[in-house]
Amino acid sequence: MSTVELTKDNFEETVTGSDILLIDFWAAWCGPCRMFGPVYEKASERHPDIVFGKVDTEAQPELAEAFQISSIPTLMAVRERTVLYAQPGALPPQALEELIGKIRAVDMEDVRQKTAAGSAEAN
Repeated sequence: MSTVELTKDNFEETVTGSDILLIDFWAAWCGPCRMFGPVYEKASERHPDIVFGKVDTEAQPELAEAFQISSIPTLMAVRERTVLYAQPGALPPQALEELIGKIRAVDMEDVRQKTAAGSAEAN
């Protein structure tokens, strides 16, 4: 599967309809973004069960602002509507593969329990 251009119009639907979603926040003028693009594209071809989205921060400033993106590229991993990873910087291919493996391995039931416990403590 190739990457999907995410916009404010399709973002919610894409997040809701995806078990695992990786999001690359980027801009055309950004050198590291252009270097990371082919790495990200190749990973999308190796993992057709994962949705690989791209947010052009110039064209979609509302999305960049909503996620408080201050540096690009920023890679975000969302699983079952929960952000599990969000870090700026272009990853080399092996590091991206390792991240994908870690995202797949997360026990989401454990995450939900911890999130619920944290919400209960906040109230």
